[in-house]
Amino acid sequence: MDGARPLNADAVGLGLRRALLGPLRSAAAGDFDFLELAPENWIGVGGRYGEALRELSARHPLVCHGLSLSLGGTAPLDETFLIRVRRFLDQHQVRCYSEHLSYCSDDGHLYDLLPIPFTEEAVHHVAARIRRTQDIVGRRIAIENTSTYAHPHQEMSEIDFTNAVLAEADCDLLLDVNNVYVNAINHRYDASAFLAALPGERIAYIHVAGHYDEAEDLKIDTHGAPVKDAVWALLGEAYRRFGARPTLLERDFNFPPYAELVAELDTVRAVLREHAPTQARQAHG
Repeated sequence: MDGARPLNADAVGLGLRRALLGPLRSAAAGDFDFLELAPENWIGVGGRYGEALRELSARHPLVCHGLSLSLGGTAPLDETFLIRVRRFLDQHQVRCYSEHLSYCSDDGHLYDLLPIPFTEEAVHHVAARIRRTQDIVGRRIAIENTSTYAHPHQEMSEIDFTNAVLAEADCDLLLDVNNVYVNAINHRYDASAFLAALPGERIAYIHVAGHYDEAEDLKIDTHGAPVKDAVWALLGEAYRRFGARPTLLERDFNFPPYAELVAELDTVRAVLREHAPTQARQAHG
């Protein structure tokens, strides 16, 4: 990642959404430290949106979080797209490129993130696609643990599958704390035990988001609501265990007034100050 601007361990960020362009461009210094965007939504964009992106990327570090690579799919990787991604990452000095540990295409795009079978065969398949992706984009990528509502086939647990992919692919992890909480409720496992089993040295950054309570035993990952107290608590636990990591507040729709998003970012900072060891805040970056 030569030329990419580093993120401090205690950096907090927001998603770069077109609905937020106005507030983000006029934001006060210190409201946020970095921005995250989906490259699919910005590659090749010109006009006023392209101008806004150039302005924001000149002022703030960027990370990229992909939507359509379909690492768990069976169709060939879109290597032409990945070449375009690499150019975009280099152009905007992007610190990190991440994708989902899922699949989203078959004969065409399925417009959803679907679960991968937790099998040895799937570990080898996904890890090979991640390694090829890293070769093309010229840097390590991070994969995100995703929320799921059913498992197509399980020879191993989610944590064992995730760790096996990370090790075989030799890639980083985008730790989504909300997804850990949602899956722990939906699939009845211990969220703290899941965190404890993760390789903390691979965590590139963290996502925190809101979800919808469909029922006591069913949570839906929406990114359209404020972060809930139980997820804030789990974020604090992650900081205590792993130290500070750059943290991104995800909000994809149902946007509140910008001041409310800044208040949630302030909550991230407060949780970090309370739970992350001082030496970890200073050492990681």
